[in-house]
Amino acid sequence: MENNHNTEHLSEAHDEGHIAEAHHPSYGINILVWIGLLSLTSITVAVAGINLGALALTVALVIALVKSMFVVNFFMHVKFDNKIIKLFIGVCMVIFVVVLILTFFDLTFRY
Repeated sequence: MENNHNTEHLSEAHDEGHIAEAHHPSYGINILVWIGLLSLTSITVAVAGINLGALALTVALVIALVKSMFVVNFFMHVKFDNKIIKLFIGVCMVIFVVVLILTFFDLTFRY
């Protein structure tokens, strides 16, 4: 009985050494995400044919944001990563948006 306890303890100690647990979504989930990406791409093409004026760019960017979130969360497996990885990605995205905003302000007030 004590031998069984020792193997459980070794198994628990071995599990603590793993950085992250690998998680692979099923083929069904990947196919659904792929169909969603195809649908959003066709919606983007359809919206490009409609004259929305200044709203066309906003609609295209929102659709592109949704598509990129699908890719990042499912195909890059960020959805299944640790919270610290998600925090780092969020901080990087905030810094990227701030740099873009500062660039656009510079271009706007330059001339």
